[in-house]
Amino acid sequence: MVLLAIIALAAGILCGLTDFGSIITDVLVENRDIILYLLMFLVGISIGMHRGIVKKIREYNIRILIIPAGIVVGSIAGGLVCAALTGFPVNESAAVASGLGWYSLAGITIGNLAGAQMGSVAFLSNLMREIFSFFMIPWISRHLNDYSCIAPAGATSEDTTLPMMMKYTNEETVVLSVINGVICSALVPVLISFCL
Repeated sequence: MVLLAIIALAAGILCGLTDFGSIITDVLVENRDIILYLLMFLVGISIGMHRGIVKKIREYNIRILIIPAGIVVGSIAGGLVCAALTGFPVNESAAVASGLGWYSLAGITIGNLAGAQMGSVAFLSNLMREIFSFFMIPWISRHLNDYSCIAPAGATSEDTTLPMMMKYTNEETVVLSVINGVICSALVPVLISFCL
């Protein structure tokens, strides 16, 4: 899967250098919602085929919030450490980390609130988080545990990194991943506004 991700990235770069890349981009952008809904539908089928999963999720109750809470606290703590290392203001670094991997929203929102420079930093930082997640999830799955795979993905655990979760973890983790993604995605605008 990692090799396929690298090949896909390289092929994307090559397409981007040609006019063919803009045709593909136009088609994907026009149909991005349909593609996301199709992915969620397929995840739903996978979850529905395992009858005991929904029951197990109900058993978690409030404990289901532990993973998103840990991701938020860990991300903001990482942003505070980066503030000390880079000299950026603490609130801006925390806001960048509060993007939780949702690079498009974080870049635009922080750009509007803190200026174009911090918007660019937020975009690149959260984009790198998503890209690194693709390469980290297989390693984390092998060397730690399935639940730990959700952390690097952050808010993207419900969409772009979900195929990696499906490939390298189990059905229960996939369900938790979707729930985590929904919660983290809902928190991103609130956290960014709070930090700034």
